[in-house]
Amino acid sequence: MGVRFQYDDGTAVTVNCADQGALLAQVAGRLEAGQGFAVATINVDHLDQLRRDPAFRAAYAAQDFVVADGNPIVWLSRLARQPVALAPGSDLVVPLARAAAAAGVAVALIGSTPAALDRAADALRAAVPGLRVALTLSPGFPFDPEGAEAGAVLDRLAASGAGLAFLALGAPRQERLAARGRQQVPGCGFASVGAGLDFLAGTQRRAPQAVRLVKAEWLWRMLSDPRRLARRYGRGFALLPAEVRRAWRLRRTDGAGQTRP
Repeated sequence: MGVRFQYDDGTAVTVNCADQGALLAQVAGRLEAGQGFAVATINVDHLDQLRRDPAFRAAYAAQDFVVADGNPIVWLSRLARQPVALAPGSDLVVPLARAAAAAGVAVALIGSTPAALDRAADALRAAVPGLRVALTLSPGFPFDPEGAEAGAVLDRLAASGAGLAFLALGAPRQERLAARGRQQVPGCGFASVGAGLDFLAGTQRRAPQAVRLVKAEWLWRMLSDPRRLARRYGRGFALLPAEVRRAWRLRRTDGAGQTRP
């Protein structure tokens, strides 16, 4: 069991896949069996939204697999003695597509823009020979995951025959659509990947490897769009002291609430 984030209403979110390999093993089994699932990639921005938004917490409760999308999540997990490894959503797109192709499962790309989705589909086909892209769909903006358009999106997904849908709608929309999709299209897998498709398409530039190695991808992203992201990262980092205290309390207790030596 990975690190857990607890909220005042009694709900909790647990990072339940220790690393990318653990996630892919679980997903491969679901794809082979034709069983649906939902994957969420938690980061500091999500922690802030989870604290403020009951609907987002409900959406996270419907996710089957949760991995660590940010280094602060990894650091908190180590402090809590429940260590997990970094598994960013952007790094999951191609491995998940490979798992789908190996299982003979077609994929769908939902979100972003039509041009970006076309380019991302071409990039995925080049990276994963034999991959079938059954649907590319860019919903309107603003997109309501509980609205009529979302229902139509899921109907088209079901009709396409895709068994894995990459959602690039941004949080919390993509996770809320995945939660709805688990009910409306129960045989399909959903992976919320944020900007992952745009990175593949080249319509957004990911931080260089050197920046990622020094754990500063968040700074790269913030400087690339400070008007939109500075406040988001500021709110996220402001809640870290409280999360550090919670992680320390977890470190001092076992799963039954008993104090560790």
